[in-house]
Amino acid sequence: MLRAILLIAFLFGTNFKMYLKDGGSHLVREYKVEQDRVRYYSVERSEWEEIPTELVDLKRTQDELKEREEEQKADKQAIAEEDAFLRQIRKEIRSIPDGPGVYKVEGDKVISLKLAECKVVTNKKRSVLKALTPVPIVSGKSTVEIDGLQSSIVITDDRPEFYFRLNKEERFGIVRMKPLKTSRLLETWNILPVVNEIQQEHEDVEIFRKQVGDELYKIWPIKPLPVGEYAVMEFTENKGNTQAWDFSRR
Repeated sequence: MLRAILLIAFLFGTNFKMYLKDGGSHLVREYKVEQDRVRYYSVERSEWEEIPTELVDLKRTQDELKEREEEQKADKQAIAEEDAFLRQIRKEIRSIPDGPGVYKVEGDKVISLKLAECKVVTNKKRSVLKALTPVPIVSGKSTVEIDGLQSSIVITDDRPEFYFRLNKEERFGIVRMKPLKTSRLLETWNILPVVNEIQQEHEDVEIFRKQVGDELYKIWPIKPLPVGEYAVMEFTENKGNTQAWDFSRR
């Protein structure tokens, strides 16, 4: 293997160990095999030196350098993939409209989910819930419902990703809705007039959330969503100020 004029040079941007057969090593910047000698640049003495080839453990040195090279290639690939991912995310963020709402990116298209018309249902009446405005406090239990048994927005992803641009800082998340006779149950209110509070009960979906801009968040489920009816919901806790953007998972 080590014939005349055989040249092996390793030029990494960092120093490495050239191992010796007696168990020692030299810290070097590069080396090359020249017939029966190994010529190397000593980091310790900042000069070129020589040593008999028979004293150098070339296999161990080369194996370690090869392993380092493979690690460097893997690191570069990982960095390149991360950079590409971040560029894609930045491109997506730039595509999100400035107005408050819920958006889903599908390829080069941005789908805007429709703000649902939520209705407060009591034993006596059914009234439209005005978004993010106080509601009359009447003791008892009410339900917040969305008409229809299925949303016009159908999503096939089991872990859909949404961008949510808030009108102002409020609580938000994804909830699963329960089908009723002609509508879908978004949440139940237990109204406590003495303390002027509404206890809100809804079926939360566990989500990841990441802020990616001013009042702009990216949210997605931690676990795959079963088939059913869902909504991205924004609300003021204990106040009943609720907005919802519904979708069907099919």
